[in-house]
Amino acid sequence: MTKLTETQTIILSAGAQRPENIALPLPKGLAGAAAKMAVTKMIEHGWLQEVDANLRRNEPLWRETGDGHGTTLVVTDAGLLAIGIDPVVVKTVVAIRQHAAKAPEAPQPTPRSGTKQAMLIAMLRAPEGATMEEITAATQWLAHTARGAMSGALGKKLGLVVTSDKEEGRGRVYRIA
Repeated sequence: MTKLTETQTIILSAGAQRPENIALPLPKGLAGAAAKMAVTKMIEHGWLQEVDANLRRNEPLWRETGDGHGTTLVVTDAGLLAIGIDPVVVKTVVAIRQHAAKAPEAPQPTPRSGTKQAMLIAMLRAPEGATMEEITAATQWLAHTARGAMSGALGKKLGLVVTSDKEEGRGRVYRIA
C-alpha cells in the first residue's frame, strides 16, 4: 500500500466531505505544475478520476476540453479507502441527506381557539399590543409564566416573533411582529 503525502490526504479528505466527492477546489497554495503533478500521481494510483463537469450545477473545473466542456476531479472508492473511509458509509450518508432534503416539512402547530395561549396571541397581535400587567390580568398567569409562554410556545414552537418596546405612560409593550 502506498503511503499518502500530506497534500494527497488533504485533497482526498476534503473531497470526501463534498457533495458527489468532488475534489476541487484544491488546497490553497497548490497550483500550476505542482497541482498537475499531484493530481496526475493520484489519478495513476486510482484515487482520483476525471469526469465531465456539470456546468449547469457550477461544478468546479479541473481543465477545459476545448469544446465548451470541462472536467472535474472526483475522489474514487479507492481514494476513500486510502484515507480510511468506507465508500458504503459515504454513499449512505449522501442518500440520507438527499432523503432529508426531499422530506416534506413538518406542519406548523396551530393554537386551539379559546385557550389562554390563543388569548395571548390575540392581545399581542392587536395594534396597541399588551403590557405585562394586561397579560397577567387577562390570563391570570404570573409574569414569569407569561414571559416563558412568549419565548417558548410562541417563539420557539409557533415561530412567532414577539417584540417589545418601551412606551411613554404604558411601560414595556409586547407585540407580535
